[in-house]
Amino acid sequence: MSDTPKTLLQMAGVPNTPPALGEAVLLLIDAQNEYVSGALALPGVAPAADVLASVLAKARAAGTPVVHVRHKGNPGGAFDPETDRFDIIDAVEPHAGEEIVDKKLPNSFAGTNLQAVLEATGRKKLIIGGFMTHMCVSSTTRAALDLGWSSAVISDGCATRNLPSPTGGKVVDADMLHEVSLAGLSDRFAIIAPGSAF
Repeated sequence: MSDTPKTLLQMAGVPNTPPALGEAVLLLIDAQNEYVSGALALPGVAPAADVLASVLAKARAAGTPVVHVRHKGNPGGAFDPETDRFDIIDAVEPHAGEEIVDKKLPNSFAGTNLQAVLEATGRKKLIIGGFMTHMCVSSTTRAALDLGWSSAVISDGCATRNLPSPTGGKVVDADMLHEVSLAGLSDRFAIIAPGSAF
């Protein structure tokens, strides 16, 4: 028996190959100014946004359906819809014809029309990127499996932030939290691949 761990997907013989842009929907989650210049500014947001912009450009060139999810907060708080922190960042600004879905919860399917929007594309595979890795990207990717979607997450097209350790005395570093979140998703919920793979 090998000491090298395997994901459940590997044990099931699922190829670790992301879908082609021509057969998937690109789903960008919460690529908003709050994560660039707001209270939730992320340490890795700039390089991740560059990756998302690159994948988005390739998706548009391939005719891939693009859906932008936008978190809608309350006035005075994070993602305040009355401020520019609510706006989608310039690097991935939606084009005409690209759907925008507003949400209030981490899971982009909860209380929204996202399922119907995705079903209308006629495709069954998702390519997912955005913010934050441990929160809305993870919640949405996990829910997608339950709803019949096959997902791939853009590993370098996501980012998160430092969190306090729930057991006290330490800080969970953003890079480690990002990696652990992707590892959890890779076990059963998604293929994990860099932006250059698309």
